[in-house]
Amino acid sequence: MNGWRGASPTARLLLVAVLLTGLTTFMFLPLLAIELTAQGIPAGRTGFLVGLLAFSSQAFSLLSGLLVDRLGPRRVMAAGFLLRIAGYVLLGLGGAARPAPLVAGIVAVGVGGSMLGLSTKTLLVSQEGSDPRTMLALRSTFVNIGVVVGPALGALVYPLGFRYILAACVLSHLVLGIGLVSGRTAAAVPGRTTAKATATATATAAAAKATGPGAGPGPGPGPGPVAEPGAAKDTAPVAAPGTEPEPAAGRPGDVTRWTLLRHWAPLAALGVAYWAIYSQLNVLLPIAANELTGSTAAISVVFTANGLLVVLFQYTLLSRVFRRATARTLLALGFLAFACAYAVLIPLAGWYSLLAFVLPVTLAEMLIGPSLDEQAVNAAALRRTGLALGTMSAAGALGSLLGSSLGGRLLQATRGGSLAWVLLVGCSLAAAAICLLLPKVRTRHA
Repeated sequence: MNGWRGASPTARLLLVAVLLTGLTTFMFLPLLAIELTAQGIPAGRTGFLVGLLAFSSQAFSLLSGLLVDRLGPRRVMAAGFLLRIAGYVLLGLGGAARPAPLVAGIVAVGVGGSMLGLSTKTLLVSQEGSDPRTMLALRSTFVNIGVVVGPALGALVYPLGFRYILAACVLSHLVLGIGLVSGRTAAAVPGRTTAKATATATATAAAAKATGPGAGPGPGPGPGPVAEPGAAKDTAPVAAPGTEPEPAAGRPGDVTRWTLLRHWAPLAALGVAYWAIYSQLNVLLPIAANELTGSTAAISVVFTANGLLVVLFQYTLLSRVFRRATARTLLALGFLAFACAYAVLIPLAGWYSLLAFVLPVTLAEMLIGPSLDEQAVNAAALRRTGLALGTMSAAGALGSLLGSSLGGRLLQATRGGSLAWVLLVGCSLAAAAICLLLPKVRTRHA
């Protein structure tokens, strides 16, 4: 990949961390419910504990974003690694007879995952010489390698004992934590390295405004056209991607309430809509796949094909095919792809419908997920990248909760008919229309 070859050493290390933490996470996660029930924990309590893991990660995302902006990504990353290591150890010590360490371990793994995810994502989109779209596309690719390969590795190790999987998680997080939190990543931390540069750039811009001809915007951190390449290093990382003359990425004093509402109301709504629609892959689709094909393995075919397509084409799609498209355009195309995906299920044509579903739903995932984060980063106020990404994660948590709840009720109401898919097509088209309310923000490519 050209994006990998052009990435800085810090970015490569971060991507390797994303890959390895993803591998160990998906070694552990699919087997958690099996292990808990094998220990004699009732199915109802097992479901609660598995749900608690996802809730702990998603519910903490907004606070994680605030901590990233206030304390810096490196410190939050260190705390995330420590929490996850402690959580895996507590999971090994807990069990049916010892519920306290079990619950504490699950919460620690979830919260630590939230802190790790937001801190690494913030550092990746802040890398000099690489635009956020490229970094987000590479991150998505590496995450999905973990999604595809992790469960297979877990299945190989599980016969030796679940604690061997937990030990692999602890070891990988310990090694990565030492490597990432060491001095090698200090230079990439926005809060540590850009404060002085930002102050210098602000003073330079003020002097230029006072002495230069006219009073037009210069290459400083304020709102204005894309800065000259040499000036990008003097601005905070959030401003570096380059935007059109929108005040949302300018100085805090320049951000009006209307600007914030114009950017964030539709963006948050799209975040909720995306995860509400996407969550049906875990709610409606497994049951529908079984009914359409008569095979319980059908849903595994869908998820495996989905993961492989993302690994193979995510980077090429965003960094080559749609390189010049705005994030708003990609979001609209993604929701239209969602509409196409659910539309092919309306005829209830067995394996034909299910296999035809895979390509458009994967296209929607590849376009929407990274583009939501890209739009959030470009719309963020100065040095508020963590909060912006945390807000989108919180919107995703709300969308997943709503989607899971409404999906179950929809399944009961429609009783296996096509009405559920018709409604999902309508929701996808409505979300595509909401994309047009977003302001155009074009990422500058390195």
